[in-house]
Amino acid sequence: MRLNEIRDRDGATKGKKRLGRGIGSGLGKTSGRGVKGQKARTGVAIKGFEGGQMPLHRRLPKRGFNNIFAKKYNELNLGRIQAAVDSGRLDGKKPITIEALKDAGLIRRAKDGVRLLGYGELKSKLAFEVTGASGPAIKAIEAAGGTVTLKSITGREAPAADALKAKKRSDKRDATSAAKAKKSGKAPKAEGEQPAAETEGEANAVKPAMAKAEAAPQAAAKAPKKAKADEAEDKKPKAKRQADKKDKS
Repeated sequence: MRLNEIRDRDGATKGKKRLGRGIGSGLGKTSGRGVKGQKARTGVAIKGFEGGQMPLHRRLPKRGFNNIFAKKYNELNLGRIQAAVDSGRLDGKKPITIEALKDAGLIRRAKDGVRLLGYGELKSKLAFEVTGASGPAIKAIEAAGGTVTLKSITGREAPAADALKAKKRSDKRDATSAAKAKKSGKAPKAEGEQPAAETEGEANAVKPAMAKAEAAPQAAAKAPKKAKADEAEDKKPKAKRQADKKDKS
């Protein structure tokens, strides 16, 4: 074979449509456009126009929308990763990162990261540093003794999904308790602080004793003093008192 004999396979290329090349070609004078009319002119594109009738693309119902913020992940099942470890393409002693998966040929490009799925069996103890993982995948990895660190494409690390959810729940509980305490006007209880009921009980026990001690001198001071005339009456002898009463009567 010579260079001038090299050619494409039959059907690999299609010849250009030659227009206006005589009647015998079938695409002669009017080049297949017919005689006059709107479609015979250049610059006309009647896409979806049905002569004034409601076109199909408007008759059909529309549902949903396209999320412009949607992420495109490389989805990997645990079975494929275990097969790569068994074949020696992946080093199970090192962290399984996006770069390691790319070098092993499990993904072609990083996209928006890697998301692990739980299909397949994982036997090796592996440490993953990926963008996302499903619940079953995380359970299977932790059951095998491995760990999952969720790491975004920007490099910011985050805990695994279960730990993340637990932290959100605890933060929500703290916010709710703080709001209730603010509404009732009581300060939230600090760590190591005794319950309010105990302190109130001790205070109530001390109050009566203090009140009694303070009330004794006050009662003595407030007791009414006997009139001087009464005191004089008391000092008189009994017989004289009776005589005075007879004289008055």
